[in-house]
Amino acid sequence: MTDDAPELRASDADRERVAEVLRDALAEGRLDMTEFEERLDATYKARTYGELAPITRDLPVGEVAAAPRVSMTKEPERAGGWAGRITGGEGSSTWAVAVMSGFQRKGRWTVPRRFNSFAFWGGGDIDLREADFAAGEVVINCVAIMGGVNVIVPPGVEVIVRGIGIMGGFDHREEGVPGDPGAPRVVVTGFAFWGGVGVERKVTRAERQRLKEERRQEKLERRAAQRELRSSDRDDVADAHRRMLDDHRDMVREHRDARREDRELRREDRELRREDRDRRRRGED
Repeated sequence: MTDDAPELRASDADRERVAEVLRDALAEGRLDMTEFEERLDATYKARTYGELAPITRDLPVGEVAAAPRVSMTKEPERAGGWAGRITGGEGSSTWAVAVMSGFQRKGRWTVPRRFNSFAFWGGGDIDLREADFAAGEVVINCVAIMGGVNVIVPPGVEVIVRGIGIMGGFDHREEGVPGDPGAPRVVVTGFAFWGGVGVERKVTRAERQRLKEERRQEKLERRAAQRELRSSDRDDVADAHRRMLDDHRDMVREHRDARREDRELRREDRELRREDRDRRRRGED
């Protein structure tokens, strides 16, 4: 199962498949609660296939037990768009239970046509953001008694909530949002007593990182445009200042030339008056 690549890093979906086998074994009485908790803790701490393999090695598979065989091989990349995520067939996990504990379904897994979950004095997360779907409409049945279940759906998925709450409730905030063409429909139903079932819409971590990078790039482009605009404004101000200085120099030069011409005219006038006085004197003599 993993002997050919024990050093290969395990994903969250790989750990969830092992955890599903352990939950089935607990329900069938093959493990007691202490053994289940120890193995579940080791499952979520495991980092490689070699660390995951021994956890379920003594649990029967195939016809001997209903627990599914855990595949540790990497699945091929899915086709793009919603059509590639509605695969048909059976789900990779059909139920989850949290009794004074918790459960998680997240990462790459196949949502069955009906998924049942139960939380008593505990909680669980059902994350559909990276999941495939066995059908175009899937039902997530949640029973929360003094506990809670949180259903996370990706953008583009239509959500319908039909659960009943007694001193508890179901989250209806994501209802009424139209789905993308070809996207699956998720029906959240069940019962909540002194507990709650939340429904929230989130993008995947990769999509969130992509959006963050886009916003960062847009911010850099805005800053570059602002710098260019400020540089252009500075050039315009400098040009206007130079033109103003040139105009001032021209005015000063014209004023100086006018004063020089005026002085020359007054000097010429004085010389003419002096010559006129001299001629009169000579005439009188």
